[in-house]
Amino acid sequence: MTATLEAADGVGTLSLDRPPMNALDVATQDRLKELAEEATRREDVRAVVLYGGEKVFAAGADIKEMQVMDHAAMILRARALQDAFTAVARIPKPVVAAVTGYALGGGCELALCADFRVAGENAKLGQPEILLGLIPGAGGTQRLSRLIGPSRAKDLIFTGRQVRAEEALALGLVDRVVPAAEVYEQAHAWAARLAKGPATALRAAKEAIDTGLETDIETGLAVERNWFAGLFATEDRERGMRSFVEEGPGKAEFL
Repeated sequence: MTATLEAADGVGTLSLDRPPMNALDVATQDRLKELAEEATRREDVRAVVLYGGEKVFAAGADIKEMQVMDHAAMILRARALQDAFTAVARIPKPVVAAVTGYALGGGCELALCADFRVAGENAKLGQPEILLGLIPGAGGTQRLSRLIGPSRAKDLIFTGRQVRAEEALALGLVDRVVPAAEVYEQAHAWAARLAKGPATALRAAKEAIDTGLETDIETGLAVERNWFAGLFATEDRERGMRSFVEEGPGKAEFL
């Protein structure tokens, strides 16, 4: 298998496993889509960690595989490539990327599909496709610009340069920088904390935020309004409000 999904205590770890650099070939892309859809369905997975291993997150696409693909072949493949990454981005649960070593090209684009990114001090991120005469094709031009702003995204995409962890943190490309040996542990702890939250409300919050970023504010407000009202029909809302009234804030335990 080029990627696996293992769950424990509410956290699913979606691990890339294609040594030595986790190059994202077609088989790995398709496997990512399968596992993202599995994580979406599974009730024992309440949050997800994306992980490439101790040494590297993912160094990008499999260039040797891509080199032999012509225009016609890529027309057929490009949608499947984007669909695989979109499946990860649309997991309706909190997703934390644990980034060690290189996260370049498709690897960076995969990290962008997460809600949060924990990077090791040894991490290097970037979109070097321009150096191949290409542009990012798995969502990089869209997700990167939404995350760090268009001018900063253009700097990285136009130059193809790599950024180290501290610069990535300053740019807003990652959310936390930790020693490389602690990346998975801290990402998992973050996911585990979120896994204990109200699952439906977390799904609602993620959908409302992501939809709002993709559309106009009126549509975003409508999504927020509908979810807000709908949550009043959930057991988690009853449990949370009852706990607040009886015990004070922050003490509710959700199933």
